[in-house]
Amino acid sequence: MCENESKQEVFPMNNCQQKPRQAQEVGEQLSAFVKPLIVQLDKQIDKRLARTFQLTLQAIITFRHTRYGLLLSELGGYILSPDRAPAGTKRLSNLLRSSKWSYQLIREFLWQQAEGAIEQLERGKGPVLAIWDESVVEKPESIELEGLCPVRSSKAVRLKRIKPGYFNPPGGRPVFVPGMQWLSVMVLGMSGIPTLAAMHWWTTRGKFASQRKPELTQLLQQCAHSWGQRVVHVWDRGFASGPWIGQALQHNLRFIMRWKTHQQLIDLKGKRNAWKITRGKRSLDHCYIWDARRRCWRKTGIIFASVQHPDHDTPLCLVVSRPGKGRTPWYLLTNEPVETSSDAWSIVFAYARRWQVEMAYRFSKTELAMESPRLWFWDNRLKLMFMVSLVYAFLLSLLSPAFEDLVRWLLRSWCHRTGKRHREVSMPLYRLRSALSRLWLCHPPSLVFPSQNLG
Repeated sequence: MCENESKQEVFPMNNCQQKPRQAQEVGEQLSAFVKPLIVQLDKQIDKRLARTFQLTLQAIITFRHTRYGLLLSELGGYILSPDRAPAGTKRLSNLLRSSKWSYQLIREFLWQQAEGAIEQLERGKGPVLAIWDESVVEKPESIELEGLCPVRSSKAVRLKRIKPGYFNPPGGRPVFVPGMQWLSVMVLGMSGIPTLAAMHWWTTRGKFASQRKPELTQLLQQCAHSWGQRVVHVWDRGFASGPWIGQALQHNLRFIMRWKTHQQLIDLKGKRNAWKITRGKRSLDHCYIWDARRRCWRKTGIIFASVQHPDHDTPLCLVVSRPGKGRTPWYLLTNEPVETSSDAWSIVFAYARRWQVEMAYRFSKTELAMESPRLWFWDNRLKLMFMVSLVYAFLLSLLSPAFEDLVRWLLRSWCHRTGKRHREVSMPLYRLRSALSRLWLCHPPSLVFPSQNLG
């Protein structure tokens, strides 16, 4: 998309009337995206609260701040105007405190969007992937908020990582801080834009306490009931275990899982660690793969072998990707049929698409300030966080080919970058959100609201 920025612009930059019109057009796209949800919400709550819901989505996009992006007092100034910020804050508080609606409404809406995306992806080539991943919401300064539990700090892990040229890195045991557990599922193909299917938060303490296993099992059952074998589930090493494989096989699901090197599997020589199964064997095929993260080509080898899990009799396949000297191989366990090197490469490339959900966590925490809410009550906090998830889903929808000309104009006019790396990125979410924020600050769009009741 950004590679074509040098083409002639569809929207002239020197036409001052174009900017308000395009600001209104993007606002109407947001209204059209959430229209089914707003119609359902309008049937349950007062019309004024439903309007506040849509205005809050616009405010979340407009106000960019990592630490204060989701503070009600800050969003109130964007819902109405800076001089009427207290009134806007009160409206947003009334919306979140209302007992007539639940965050489940947004969760169901996102799930329906994912089902529609699966139907479209099935018409194309290649498998449909359902990518899972876990993270945490860290609130290190908080202790009294409802529903907080100890979570392992990923920020501390990054700070403790040894960097070349520096010394005395902090060591010791893992750092735990107050926070919430976070689980996400995204639907996507072998190329193109992903679709957010589910975001789920849970805690291990307080009256809302739960445990990891029942939370994951519940979501897995929902996927099995709705999607069946239409998708291939992609899991990282955090899901690598015999009981989880057993649940996937019980529901007859297709999966690709990154296996840990020390975990055991059974091959022709008996039960042994995964890394020993292909030790000393030459790669069956090699390929130069572009490492988008480090921006270099890597000669990667591949080998596969038929295996079984010690607790299950179902035949599985272990695909090993060898990215070269100094790089850790990928041990991918799958129940997909792998008979040729081409089949094995498709497994590797499918797992590589899992990076999209990692980028979703990064974007949500930094650009959308997902760790900044200071709401006391658990339900109110989840309502706001699901509204942020809705904003993220909308930004992803703007990257579809249908809005290519509009997005190119936004990036060129409102978030211009000269660096080649910024201009050639395939998913310019950061630039797109920055462009929309600047455009709506200069030309706020008027609300398009599908009214159903009389308030």
